[in-house]
Amino acid sequence: MSRTRTAILAALALVAGASGTALAVVPGDVGAAAVPCTVDYKVQNQWDTGFTANVTVTNNSAAKSSWSVKWSYAGNQKITSSWNAKLSQSGAAVTAANESYNASLATGGSVSFGFQGTYSGTNAIPATFTLDGVTCNVDDGSNPGPTDPPGPGGPANRVDNPYNGAKVYVNPEWRAKAAAEPGGSRIANQPTGVWLDRTAAINGVNGGMGLRAHLDEALRQKGSDELVVQLVIYNLPGRDCAALASNGELKPDEIDKYKTQYIDPIKAILADSKYASLRIVTTVEIDSLPNLVTNTGSRPTATPQCDVMKANGNYVKGVGYALNKLGDVPNVYNYVDAGHHGWIGWDDNFGASANVFKEAATAEGATVNDVHGFITNTANYSALKENNFSVNDNVGGKSVRESEWVDWNRYVDELSFAQAFRNQLVSVGFPSGIGMLIDTSRNGWGGTARPAGPGPMTSVDDYVNGGRYDRRIHVGNWCNQSGAGLGERPQANPAAGIDAYVWMKPPGESDGSSEFIENDEGKGFDRMCDPTYTGNPRNGDNLSGALPNAPISGHWFSAQFQELMKNAYPAL
Repeated sequence: MSRTRTAILAALALVAGASGTALAVVPGDVGAAAVPCTVDYKVQNQWDTGFTANVTVTNNSAAKSSWSVKWSYAGNQKITSSWNAKLSQSGAAVTAANESYNASLATGGSVSFGFQGTYSGTNAIPATFTLDGVTCNVDDGSNPGPTDPPGPGGPANRVDNPYNGAKVYVNPEWRAKAAAEPGGSRIANQPTGVWLDRTAAINGVNGGMGLRAHLDEALRQKGSDELVVQLVIYNLPGRDCAALASNGELKPDEIDKYKTQYIDPIKAILADSKYASLRIVTTVEIDSLPNLVTNTGSRPTATPQCDVMKANGNYVKGVGYALNKLGDVPNVYNYVDAGHHGWIGWDDNFGASANVFKEAATAEGATVNDVHGFITNTANYSALKENNFSVNDNVGGKSVRESEWVDWNRYVDELSFAQAFRNQLVSVGFPSGIGMLIDTSRNGWGGTARPAGPGPMTSVDDYVNGGRYDRRIHVGNWCNQSGAGLGERPQANPAAGIDAYVWMKPPGESDGSSEFIENDEGKGFDRMCDPTYTGNPRNGDNLSGALPNAPISGHWFSAQFQELMKNAYPAL
């Protein structure tokens, strides 16, 4: 939990009575308008020699076209970097002045900024703050502030389903790549997720668009309509412990960097009042929490890296911190990644995963009310709906669950899984109004190989394999799958409990390289992306089914894009 300075600095009015006795007028009895300004100074994170803090200033006096907040430290604190304000320091005295984009401060309006600093000894919170030379009080936390949602449902201006009645942001960088492909103009105007997969992505990589540039473009696309922007928050320490292709820049123990250098700057940008009219949907940390259930301990699929992440707790801490901080922004809608049916659909994984999600959603100051919903099948290939067989079918006295493909899973497709898992999440304590998203960007499985009807009843395996749309060799195959196609186009309210079908993974962006490629993004080579690889326990020791000649994850893969269009279902 963050630490908040608790003090009242509004002047005590001393009124002399006839007897000369001094009477104190307690500030808490004075109307809010009598307090010219309030300051909420919170130490968000602290370690041996450093800390990060967030400051929220509320102006209760006349509107301002510029502002300056000042305070002095009692110790040796030194500010090293800041965001959303220009901070300068002379000795112990600190001045925070507005940026050009947040200079206006209306009556009753608030502005937030943050910074990172160093210290030794004690890190006492400053006693006095001024706004343009006027002494402010310090919010004592008794009223809901920017880190405290006003009620169980979070900020009151959030809608139940952000996709309802809204356009969705089209990433111009992805649109340009798609349009440059033969036939790509047919889908170039579809909305896709913006992936913040490393710290540098916040400001833009290699001259590309950063987060502010995307949000500014979103405002342009929005016009007078409602508009959803889809962001993928994806940079946990020790990221994706069961795969190498999507490893990240942060080491397993670098949780402080994740908080202060990644989540805090993202929150500061999203909290800019300039973007308050946008509906910002976040997909929070794919390929993380389910690993703690399925790939640790005595499981045959366990990896040493996942054991480390379970032991140090940094997946849970990181997701909790992200939910807490991003959930403070009234127009942010957090959707936590929930794997897919071919990962956690089995009895051993289903309930245990929901419990881990609950643990993360109540860590680091987060609550379940910071979660608007969950997303399944992100960047995966599981078919949306298998129409030619169901988990309840029997062939020759054998259940479909006994088939080699289903392998005792209770779910055969993403829609049935997402709807059932939503109920499970509610049962462990998430709000009953949570919604689900399903990533349908690459799960169409159309083309000439798509079965027209059920398979033959000669055996349960013939029945399932002959009728299934998902043509992967094994449900555990996840990298650049051969034969995959674009799935259902993005749409709101497609089924009960489902907020939207989305294309969170931009079609045409690689899952990982087919062989090792040197890079400065921290991304390794995973044999599951090598088409010659014969597998491991996570895919039943089968061939990987990956396309050849793939670049590193996130880079453009033209051959895959063409195959996705060719095998789209519904067809283009």
